[in-house]
Amino acid sequence: MRGVLSGGLLAALVVLGTFPANAQEVERSGGVYHKAVCGFVAGPAARCHAHVVTDRAGRPLASPQPPIGGLAPADLRDAYKITALGSPATIVAIVDAFGYTRAEADLAVYRAQFGLPACTTANGCFKKLNQKGQQKKYPPQDIGWAQESALDLDMASTMCPGCTIYLVEAKNNSFKNLAAAVDEAAKLGAHVVSNSYGGPESKAVKKFEPSYDHVGVAVTASTGDNSYSAGPQFPATSPHVTAVGGTRLVKDGSARGWAETAWTSAGSGCSKIFAKPAWQTDPGCKRRTDADVAAVADPASGVAVYGPNNQGASTWLIFGGTSVAAPLIGGVYGANGGAVTYGSDPYAHVSALFDITSGANGSCKPPYLYLCNAGVGYDGPTGLGTPNGIAAFGAQ
Repeated sequence: MRGVLSGGLLAALVVLGTFPANAQEVERSGGVYHKAVCGFVAGPAARCHAHVVTDRAGRPLASPQPPIGGLAPADLRDAYKITALGSPATIVAIVDAFGYTRAEADLAVYRAQFGLPACTTANGCFKKLNQKGQQKKYPPQDIGWAQESALDLDMASTMCPGCTIYLVEAKNNSFKNLAAAVDEAAKLGAHVVSNSYGGPESKAVKKFEPSYDHVGVAVTASTGDNSYSAGPQFPATSPHVTAVGGTRLVKDGSARGWAETAWTSAGSGCSKIFAKPAWQTDPGCKRRTDADVAAVADPASGVAVYGPNNQGASTWLIFGGTSVAAPLIGGVYGANGGAVTYGSDPYAHVSALFDITSGANGSCKPPYLYLCNAGVGYDGPTGLGTPNGIAAFGAQ
């Protein structure tokens, strides 16, 4: 494919995030094959952070009918000790790029399969909107981003099945349009805005940071899927968001019932642009450090999702990436439903988190080992830890 595309056309495809999904490299984690569903980007644009589980040739493992692979809502709610259901008065907004034609229909299948209450346009639980807040004139579908949207909707539903859910579709994956969609979500009354995408920090993206600054709104952002070595990703480095890193989550015989370690590919690092928020006190970064908290992301402990395959047909798939973690944490904020102060609440409620103390996402040198190695207390790959109930994610 690369050999038959001109340089200019290839560059345009990469910027728009439409480089074919089957062109992504197959990766391996814990014996499980997977690949990113969105291509790398150039310029002030973002790629989604979802990884679909595949066979060794890179073909997604799809199942049109049960049995279904991957962690189900009951698993995830048990692992993170979530019992609250949330309220219809609480809006969790998912911001993604491009369109997702069967969003409502696919979400209905996921929720029905796992016994979650119906969430439809008709009953007022679900709205699909363009970046201007209109329920019409949706952008064209991009399969990779549609898969990302399916993942996000399912994970938010898992943690907050009683919440109202908005899917706000940006015109494309430029930060200009994604930022406009975030602003619109906040304008429409969202309590949570989940963002499972990112791009390299640069002066070009700095001007979009104010769009992620909304008083009283929990804005979550995934830290990325290319480990510590790739450097920090915006908008996770905004001081006004909750940056969400990634873990591997496996059932075991412990009192909790689950073992959790840092995911080797979770993003982390020090911002070169954005100031450190007052509640963040780690010594290694003069500016903003990510992550703040974390949740499951390793495709080897991936989650069940119902959404489009590479040909656009709806099916069961298994996903990983910090794209799983950001909407999960967003859903926990929604289940809490209380007042939030940017990303500060987990720092004030550390006892309500599972501290992740093992695993690494790269190589870093003393005295900054915590930036790429999980350990007691705060660390780069997993932040303060993962949810142990809802208490760390807003007022009670």
